[in-house]
Amino acid sequence: MMSQAQGQHRDLIQGIEGLPAVPGLSPLDQDLLMLKATSMATMSCLNECLHILHLQQVARQRASLGETLMYFGSLHHYFCQEQEEIDPEDEVEDSFTDQEEDLGAVEEERSVILHLLSQLKLGMDLTRVVLPTFILEKRSLLEMYADFMSHPELFVTIADGNSPEDRMVRFVEYYLTSFHEGRKGAIAKKPYNPIIGETFHCSWRVPRRPETSTESPQGGPEPSADTQEPYQVRFMAEQVSHHPPVSGFYAECQEKQMCVNTHVWTKSKFMGMSIGVSMIGEGCLHLLEHDEEYTFTLPCAYARSILTVPWVELGGKVNIGCNKSGYSAVITFQTKPFYGGKLHKVTAEVKHNPTNAVVCRVQGEWNGVLEFSYTSGETKVVDVTKLPVTRKRVRPIEKQAPTESRWDHLVLICLETPTGSNLPATTW
Repeated sequence: MMSQAQGQHRDLIQGIEGLPAVPGLSPLDQDLLMLKATSMATMSCLNECLHILHLQQVARQRASLGETLMYFGSLHHYFCQEQEEIDPEDEVEDSFTDQEEDLGAVEEERSVILHLLSQLKLGMDLTRVVLPTFILEKRSLLEMYADFMSHPELFVTIADGNSPEDRMVRFVEYYLTSFHEGRKGAIAKKPYNPIIGETFHCSWRVPRRPETSTESPQGGPEPSADTQEPYQVRFMAEQVSHHPPVSGFYAECQEKQMCVNTHVWTKSKFMGMSIGVSMIGEGCLHLLEHDEEYTFTLPCAYARSILTVPWVELGGKVNIGCNKSGYSAVITFQTKPFYGGKLHKVTAEVKHNPTNAVVCRVQGEWNGVLEFSYTSGETKVVDVTKLPVTRKRVRPIEKQAPTESRWDHLVLICLETPTGSNLPATTW
Protein backbone atom coordinates (compact mmCIF):
# COMPACT_ATOMS: atom_id res chain seq x y z
CA MET A 1 0.00 0.00 0.00
CA MET A 2 2.92 2.35 0.69
CA SER A 3 4.30 1.55 -2.75
CA GLN A 4 0.95 2.43 -4.34
CA ALA A 5 0.75 5.68 -2.35
CA GLN A 6 4.27 6.63 -3.41
CA GLY A 7 3.33 5.96 -7.04
CA GLN A 8 0.26 8.18 -6.76
CA HIS A 9 2.33 10.92 -5.10
CA ARG A 10 4.88 10.71 -7.91
CA ASP A 11 2.15 10.89 -10.56
CA LEU A 12 0.66 13.96 -8.85
CA ILE A 13 4.00 15.79 -8.74
CA GLN A 14 4.77 14.93 -12.37
CA GLY A 15 1.26 15.99 -13.41
CA ILE A 16 1.58 19.38 -11.74
CA GLU A 17 5.09 20.02 -13.01
CA GLY A 18 4.08 18.99 -16.53
CA LEU A 19 1.24 21.50 -16.83
CA PRO A 20 1.50 23.70 -19.94
CA ALA A 21 2.38 27.34 -19.34
CA VAL A 22 -0.96 28.94 -20.32
CA PRO A 23 -2.76 31.85 -18.66
CA GLY A 24 -4.61 30.74 -15.55
CA LEU A 25 -2.83 27.36 -15.41
CA SER A 26 0.70 27.34 -13.96
CA PRO A 27 2.79 24.82 -11.96
CA LEU A 28 3.60 27.75 -9.65
CA ASP A 29 -0.03 28.36 -8.73
CA GLN A 30 -0.30 28.84 -4.97
CA ASP A 31 -2.98 26.20 -4.53
CA LEU A 32 -0.97 23.66 -6.58
CA LEU A 33 2.20 24.38 -4.57
CA MET A 34 0.19 23.83 -1.37
CA LEU A 35 -1.13 20.55 -2.81
CA LYS A 36 2.43 19.37 -3.58
CA ALA A 37 3.62 20.30 -0.07
CA THR A 38 0.62 18.57 1.55
CA SER A 39 1.26 15.42 -0.49
CA MET A 40 4.94 15.35 0.47
CA ALA A 41 4.11 15.92 4.16
CA THR A 42 1.52 13.14 4.02
CA MET A 43 4.04 10.70 2.52
CA SER A 44 6.57 11.64 5.20
CA CYS A 45 3.97 11.01 7.91
CA LEU A 46 2.99 7.64 6.38
CA ASN A 47 6.64 6.58 6.29
CA GLU A 48 6.99 7.42 9.99
CA CYS A 49 3.82 5.43 10.74
CA LEU A 50 5.13 2.45 8.78
CA HIS A 51 8.38 2.60 10.76
CA ILE A 52 6.39 2.55 14.03
CA LEU A 53 4.40 -0.46 12.78
CA HIS A 54 7.65 -2.27 11.96
CA LEU A 55 8.95 -1.61 15.48
CA GLN A 56 5.70 -2.92 16.96
CA GLN A 57 5.94 -6.04 14.80
CA VAL A 58 9.51 -6.68 15.97
CA ALA A 59 8.37 -6.26 19.58
CA ARG A 60 5.53 -8.77 19.06
CA GLN A 61 7.91 -11.22 17.37
CA ARG A 62 10.35 -10.94 20.26
CA ALA A 63 7.51 -11.55 22.71
CA SER A 64 6.51 -14.61 20.70
CA LEU A 65 10.12 -15.74 20.70
CA GLY A 66 10.23 -15.33 24.49
CA GLU A 67 7.19 -17.59 24.86
CA THR A 68 8.86 -20.13 22.59
CA LEU A 69 12.01 -20.08 24.68
CA MET A 70 10.01 -20.94 27.79
CA TYR A 71 9.58 -24.29 26.08
CA PHE A 72 13.23 -24.33 25.03
CA GLY A 73 14.23 -23.89 28.67
CA SER A 74 13.26 -27.50 29.27
CA LEU A 75 15.68 -28.72 26.59
CA HIS A 76 18.51 -29.33 29.06
CA HIS A 77 16.22 -31.40 31.28
CA TYR A 78 14.97 -33.32 28.24
CA PHE A 79 18.54 -33.89 27.09
CA CYS A 80 19.49 -35.32 30.49
CA GLN A 81 16.54 -37.70 30.28
CA GLU A 82 17.53 -38.72 26.76
CA GLN A 83 21.05 -39.60 27.91
CA GLU A 84 19.73 -42.70 29.62
CA GLU A 85 18.07 -43.82 26.39
CA ILE A 86 20.95 -42.94 24.03
CA ASP A 87 23.87 -45.26 24.68
CA PRO A 88 27.13 -43.64 23.49
CA GLU A 89 28.40 -47.11 22.65
CA ASP A 90 25.72 -47.29 19.93
CA GLU A 91 27.24 -44.32 18.13
CA VAL A 92 29.68 -44.85 15.27
CA GLU A 93 31.74 -42.42 13.24
CA ASP A 94 29.51 -40.69 10.72
CA SER A 95 30.08 -41.87 7.15
CA PHE A 96 27.62 -39.45 5.52
CA THR A 97 29.13 -37.00 3.03
CA ASP A 98 27.38 -34.36 0.97
CA GLN A 99 29.79 -34.08 -1.95
CA GLU A 100 28.93 -31.30 -4.36
CA GLU A 101 28.95 -33.39 -7.54
CA ASP A 102 26.12 -31.46 -9.18
CA LEU A 103 27.90 -28.16 -9.84
CA GLY A 104 26.29 -27.95 -13.27
CA ALA A 105 22.77 -28.28 -11.89
CA VAL A 106 22.51 -24.56 -11.28
CA GLU A 107 23.30 -23.79 -14.91
CA GLU A 108 20.97 -26.52 -16.17
CA GLU A 109 18.07 -25.32 -14.01
CA ARG A 110 18.52 -21.60 -14.66
CA SER A 111 15.01 -21.33 -16.10
CA VAL A 112 13.60 -22.63 -12.82
CA ILE A 113 15.62 -20.07 -10.86
CA LEU A 114 14.53 -17.23 -13.16
CA HIS A 115 10.89 -18.27 -12.75
CA LEU A 116 11.35 -18.30 -8.96
CA LEU A 117 13.04 -14.88 -8.95
CA SER A 118 10.27 -13.39 -11.08
CA GLN A 119 7.84 -14.02 -8.22
CA LEU A 120 9.98 -12.32 -5.57
CA LYS A 121 10.14 -8.71 -4.45
CA LEU A 122 12.97 -6.85 -2.72
CA GLY A 123 12.86 -7.40 1.04
CA MET A 124 10.36 -10.24 0.70
CA ASP A 125 10.38 -12.79 3.53
CA LEU A 126 11.39 -16.17 2.07
CA THR A 127 10.23 -18.29 5.01
CA ARG A 128 7.27 -19.72 3.12
CA VAL A 129 8.75 -19.77 -0.38
CA VAL A 130 8.98 -23.28 -1.83
CA LEU A 131 12.49 -23.85 -3.20
CA PRO A 132 13.54 -26.38 -5.88
CA THR A 133 15.31 -29.39 -4.40
CA PHE A 134 18.49 -29.04 -6.48
CA ILE A 135 19.53 -25.99 -4.42
CA LEU A 136 18.92 -27.76 -1.09
CA GLU A 137 21.45 -29.65 1.00
CA LYS A 138 20.78 -33.32 1.68
CA ARG A 139 20.46 -32.72 5.41
CA SER A 140 18.44 -30.83 7.98
CA LEU A 141 19.26 -27.41 9.41
CA LEU A 142 19.51 -29.07 12.84
CA GLU A 143 22.38 -31.24 11.64
CA MET A 144 24.11 -28.23 10.09
CA TYR A 145 24.27 -26.59 13.53
CA ALA A 146 26.45 -29.51 14.66
CA ASP A 147 29.16 -28.20 12.29
CA PHE A 148 29.87 -25.50 14.88
CA MET A 149 31.47 -28.28 16.96
CA SER A 150 33.73 -29.70 14.23
CA HIS A 151 36.80 -28.61 16.22
CA PRO A 152 35.79 -29.93 19.65
CA GLU A 153 39.40 -29.90 20.86
CA LEU A 154 39.26 -26.07 20.80
CA PHE A 155 35.90 -26.11 22.57
CA VAL A 156 37.01 -28.24 25.53
CA THR A 157 40.23 -26.25 26.06
CA ILE A 158 38.27 -23.06 26.82
CA ALA A 159 37.82 -24.27 30.39
CA ASP A 160 41.59 -24.83 30.71
CA GLY A 161 42.40 -21.11 30.55
CA ASN A 162 44.33 -20.05 33.65
CA SER A 163 42.69 -16.60 33.83
CA PRO A 164 39.44 -14.92 32.77
CA GLU A 165 41.36 -13.12 30.02
CA ASP A 166 42.83 -16.37 28.72
CA ARG A 167 39.42 -18.08 28.73
CA MET A 168 37.80 -15.22 26.79
CA VAL A 169 40.57 -15.29 24.16
CA ARG A 170 40.23 -19.07 23.87
CA PHE A 171 36.49 -18.73 23.38
CA VAL A 172 37.02 -16.13 20.63
CA GLU A 173 39.49 -18.48 18.92
CA TYR A 174 37.00 -21.34 19.05
CA TYR A 175 34.18 -19.07 17.81
CA LEU A 176 36.14 -17.74 14.82
CA THR A 177 37.15 -21.23 13.69
CA SER A 178 33.66 -22.73 14.02
CA PHE A 179 32.18 -21.43 10.72
CA HIS A 180 34.61 -22.85 8.17
CA GLU A 181 33.66 -26.53 8.29
CA GLY A 182 29.98 -25.85 7.61
CA ARG A 183 30.80 -24.62 4.09
CA LYS A 184 32.47 -27.62 2.42
CA GLY A 185 31.34 -27.16 -1.17
CA ALA A 186 31.65 -24.48 -3.82
CA ILE A 187 27.89 -23.91 -3.97
CA ALA A 188 25.86 -22.20 -1.28
CA LYS A 189 22.99 -24.57 -0.53
CA LYS A 190 20.12 -24.24 1.88
CA PRO A 191 19.52 -27.09 4.35
CA TYR A 192 16.03 -28.51 4.69
CA ASN A 193 13.70 -26.80 7.16
CA PRO A 194 13.21 -28.97 10.28
CA ILE A 195 9.69 -30.00 11.22
CA ILE A 196 8.33 -29.08 14.65
CA GLY A 197 9.64 -31.54 17.24
CA GLU A 198 12.43 -32.83 15.00
CA THR A 199 15.68 -33.64 16.83
CA PHE A 200 19.28 -34.45 16.01
CA HIS A 201 21.83 -36.14 18.31
CA CYS A 202 25.53 -36.75 17.90
CA SER A 203 28.80 -36.71 19.85
CA TRP A 204 32.54 -36.32 19.45
CA ARG A 205 35.45 -38.01 21.19
CA VAL A 206 38.34 -35.70 21.98
CA PRO A 207 41.74 -37.22 22.93
CA ARG A 208 43.16 -35.91 26.18
CA ARG A 209 46.29 -33.82 26.03
CA PRO A 210 49.41 -35.15 27.80
CA GLU A 211 49.68 -33.97 31.40
CA THR A 212 52.76 -32.09 32.52
CA SER A 213 53.17 -34.35 35.54
CA THR A 214 54.36 -37.92 34.97
CA GLU A 215 53.77 -39.14 38.52
CA SER A 216 50.49 -39.59 40.35
CA PRO A 217 49.91 -38.31 43.94
CA GLN A 218 50.25 -41.91 45.15
CA GLY A 219 53.73 -42.11 43.69
CA GLY A 220 52.86 -44.38 40.75
CA PRO A 221 53.22 -43.44 37.10
CA GLU A 222 50.54 -41.13 35.71
CA PRO A 223 48.51 -42.80 32.92
CA SER A 224 49.46 -41.37 29.53
CA ALA A 225 46.97 -39.41 27.44
CA ASP A 226 46.85 -42.30 24.98
CA THR A 227 45.56 -44.72 27.60
CA GLN A 228 43.00 -42.37 29.18
CA GLU A 229 39.41 -42.27 28.06
CA PRO A 230 38.82 -39.35 25.65
CA TYR A 231 36.62 -36.44 26.55
CA GLN A 232 33.10 -36.80 25.21
CA VAL A 233 31.19 -33.84 23.79
CA ARG A 234 27.45 -34.49 23.46
CA PHE A 235 25.16 -32.50 21.14
CA MET A 236 21.41 -32.27 20.74
CA ALA A 237 19.28 -29.95 18.59
CA GLU A 238 15.51 -29.60 18.40
CA GLN A 239 13.09 -27.53 16.33
CA VAL A 240 11.04 -25.84 19.04
CA SER A 241 8.86 -23.52 16.91
CA HIS A 242 7.56 -23.45 13.34
CA HIS A 243 6.37 -19.83 13.08
CA PRO A 244 8.72 -18.19 13.80
CA PRO A 245 11.20 -20.97 12.84
CA VAL A 246 13.26 -21.34 16.04
CA SER A 247 15.87 -24.04 16.62
CA GLY A 248 17.52 -24.80 19.94
CA PHE A 249 20.73 -26.72 20.41
CA TYR A 250 22.67 -27.82 23.46
CA ALA A 251 26.19 -29.23 23.80
CA GLU A 252 28.13 -30.33 26.86
CA CYS A 253 31.34 -31.89 28.06
CA GLN A 254 30.68 -33.29 31.50
CA GLU A 255 34.34 -34.01 32.27
CA LYS A 256 35.17 -30.32 31.67
CA GLN A 257 32.01 -29.09 33.48
CA MET A 258 30.97 -26.96 30.53
CA CYS A 259 27.88 -26.65 28.36
CA VAL A 260 26.41 -24.28 25.79
CA ASN A 261 22.74 -23.42 25.20
CA THR A 262 21.74 -21.64 21.98
CA HIS A 263 18.48 -20.60 20.34
CA VAL A 264 18.39 -19.37 16.72
CA TRP A 265 15.55 -17.91 14.72
CA THR A 266 16.44 -17.87 11.01
CA LYS A 267 14.83 -15.07 9.02
CA SER A 268 15.58 -14.82 5.29
CA LYS A 269 14.81 -12.10 2.77
CA PHE A 270 15.31 -11.49 -0.95
CA MET A 271 17.89 -8.79 -1.80
CA GLY A 272 17.97 -8.82 -5.60
CA MET A 273 21.05 -10.82 -6.58
CA SER A 274 21.51 -12.11 -3.02
CA ILE A 275 19.56 -13.79 -0.26
CA GLY A 276 20.18 -12.62 3.30
CA VAL A 277 19.62 -14.77 6.38
CA SER A 278 19.49 -13.15 9.82
CA MET A 279 20.42 -15.41 12.73
CA ILE A 280 18.27 -13.92 15.48
CA GLY A 281 18.92 -15.21 18.98
CA GLU A 282 21.87 -15.84 21.26
CA GLY A 283 23.85 -18.54 22.97
CA CYS A 284 25.34 -18.91 26.42
CA LEU A 285 28.46 -20.89 27.29
CA HIS A 286 28.56 -22.01 30.93
CA LEU A 287 31.91 -22.81 32.56
CA LEU A 288 30.65 -24.35 35.79
CA GLU A 289 34.08 -24.78 37.40
CA HIS A 290 34.73 -21.04 37.10
CA ASP A 291 31.09 -19.94 37.57
CA GLU A 292 31.29 -17.94 34.34
CA GLU A 293 28.73 -17.39 31.58
CA TYR A 294 29.67 -16.18 28.10
CA THR A 295 26.77 -14.83 26.04
CA PHE A 296 27.19 -14.48 22.28
CA THR A 297 25.25 -13.68 19.12
CA LEU A 298 25.60 -14.95 15.53
CA PRO A 299 26.43 -13.19 12.23
CA CYS A 300 24.16 -12.82 9.22
CA ALA A 301 24.73 -15.05 6.19
CA TYR A 302 24.36 -14.08 2.54
CA ALA A 303 24.03 -16.27 -0.55
CA ARG A 304 25.62 -14.21 -3.32
CA SER A 305 25.42 -14.56 -7.13
CA ILE A 306 22.26 -16.64 -7.03
CA LEU A 307 21.92 -16.54 -10.84
CA THR A 308 25.29 -18.20 -11.46
CA VAL A 309 27.16 -20.24 -8.85
CA PRO A 310 25.99 -19.01 -5.43
CA TRP A 311 28.52 -18.68 -2.62
CA VAL A 312 28.27 -17.83 1.08
CA GLU A 313 29.42 -14.65 2.79
CA LEU A 314 29.11 -13.72 6.46
CA GLY A 315 28.45 -10.19 7.66
CA GLY A 316 27.57 -8.12 10.70
CA LYS A 317 28.80 -7.53 14.23
CA VAL A 318 28.86 -10.21 16.91
CA ASN A 319 29.08 -9.47 20.63
CA ILE A 320 30.54 -11.79 23.26
CA GLY A 321 30.48 -10.92 26.94
CA CYS A 322 31.13 -12.30 30.41
CA ASN A 323 29.55 -10.20 33.14
CA LYS A 324 31.47 -11.81 35.97
CA SER A 325 34.96 -11.21 34.59
CA GLY A 326 34.18 -7.98 32.76
CA TYR A 327 35.80 -9.19 29.54
CA SER A 328 34.03 -8.75 26.22
CA ALA A 329 34.73 -9.12 22.52
CA VAL A 330 33.36 -7.54 19.36
CA ILE A 331 33.75 -9.53 16.14
CA THR A 332 33.03 -7.88 12.78
CA PHE A 333 32.41 -10.03 9.72
CA GLN A 334 33.02 -7.68 6.79
CA THR A 335 31.19 -8.16 3.52
CA LYS A 336 33.10 -7.49 0.33
CA PRO A 337 32.50 -4.00 -1.14
CA PHE A 338 31.35 -3.71 -4.75
CA TYR A 339 34.79 -2.57 -5.89
CA GLY A 340 38.00 -3.96 -4.42
CA GLY A 341 38.38 -5.41 -0.95
CA LYS A 342 38.92 -8.97 0.24
CA LEU A 343 36.43 -11.77 0.65
CA HIS A 344 35.51 -13.26 4.04
CA LYS A 345 37.45 -10.68 6.07
CA VAL A 346 36.94 -10.64 9.82
CA THR A 347 38.32 -8.52 12.65
CA ALA A 348 37.92 -8.88 16.42
CA GLU A 349 38.89 -7.05 19.57
CA VAL A 350 38.94 -8.43 23.12
CA LYS A 351 38.98 -5.93 25.96
CA HIS A 352 38.58 -5.61 29.72
CA ASN A 353 35.55 -3.38 30.23
CA PRO A 354 36.36 -1.92 33.70
CA THR A 355 39.72 -0.59 32.45
CA ASN A 356 38.80 -0.33 28.74
CA ALA A 357 42.11 -2.05 27.99
CA VAL A 358 42.36 -4.03 24.73
CA VAL A 359 44.09 -7.36 25.41
CA CYS A 360 43.90 -9.00 21.98
CA ARG A 361 43.19 -8.09 18.36
CA VAL A 362 42.40 -10.49 15.52
CA GLN A 363 42.37 -10.02 11.77
CA GLY A 364 42.19 -12.32 8.77
CA GLU A 365 39.58 -14.49 7.04
CA TRP A 366 37.08 -16.70 8.86
CA ASN A 367 37.69 -19.46 6.28
CA GLY A 368 41.44 -18.92 5.97
CA VAL A 369 44.26 -17.52 8.09
CA LEU A 370 43.61 -15.68 11.38
CA GLU A 371 46.29 -13.64 13.18
CA PHE A 372 45.99 -13.00 16.93
CA SER A 373 48.00 -10.05 18.32
CA TYR A 374 48.40 -9.70 22.09
CA THR A 375 49.33 -6.67 24.18
CA SER A 376 52.51 -8.48 25.22
CA GLY A 377 53.70 -8.22 21.62
CA GLU A 378 53.24 -11.91 20.91
CA THR A 379 51.32 -13.11 17.87
CA LYS A 380 49.62 -16.37 16.96
CA VAL A 381 48.57 -17.53 13.50
CA VAL A 382 45.74 -20.03 12.98
CA ASP A 383 45.02 -21.50 9.55
CA VAL A 384 41.51 -22.92 9.83
CA THR A 385 41.96 -24.97 6.65
CA LYS A 386 44.72 -26.96 8.36
CA LEU A 387 42.92 -27.60 11.65
CA PRO A 388 42.06 -31.27 12.19
CA VAL A 389 38.35 -31.99 11.75
CA THR A 390 36.81 -34.47 14.17
CA ARG A 391 33.99 -36.42 12.56
CA LYS A 392 30.84 -36.60 14.62
CA ARG A 393 29.49 -39.91 15.90
CA VAL A 394 25.85 -40.83 15.29
CA ARG A 395 23.69 -43.87 15.88
CA PRO A 396 22.76 -46.05 12.92
CA ILE A 397 19.43 -45.06 11.38
CA GLU A 398 17.73 -48.23 12.64
CA LYS A 399 18.47 -47.11 16.24
CA GLN A 400 17.25 -43.53 15.79
CA ALA A 401 13.83 -42.22 16.79
CA PRO A 402 11.22 -41.52 14.06
CA THR A 403 11.55 -37.73 14.50
CA GLU A 404 15.34 -37.56 14.11
CA SER A 405 16.93 -35.74 11.20
CA ARG A 406 18.29 -38.52 9.03
CA TRP A 407 16.43 -38.90 5.76
CA ASP A 408 14.94 -42.39 5.95
CA HIS A 409 12.65 -41.17 8.73
CA LEU A 410 11.82 -37.85 7.07
CA VAL A 411 10.87 -39.62 3.84
CA LEU A 412 8.60 -41.86 5.88
CA ILE A 413 6.97 -38.78 7.41
CA CYS A 414 6.43 -37.36 3.90
CA LEU A 415 4.78 -40.56 2.73
CA GLU A 416 2.50 -40.57 5.74
CA THR A 417 1.35 -36.98 5.13
CA PRO A 418 -2.42 -36.98 4.37
CA THR A 419 -3.32 -36.73 0.70
CA GLY A 420 -4.05 -33.17 -0.34
CA SER A 421 -1.82 -31.61 2.33
CA ASN A 422 -0.73 -28.15 1.22
CA LEU A 423 2.57 -28.36 3.10
CA PRO A 424 5.45 -27.75 0.65
CA ALA A 425 7.92 -30.62 0.32
CA THR A 426 10.86 -28.45 1.39
CA THR A 427 9.12 -27.77 4.70
CA TRP A 428 9.16 -31.49 5.41
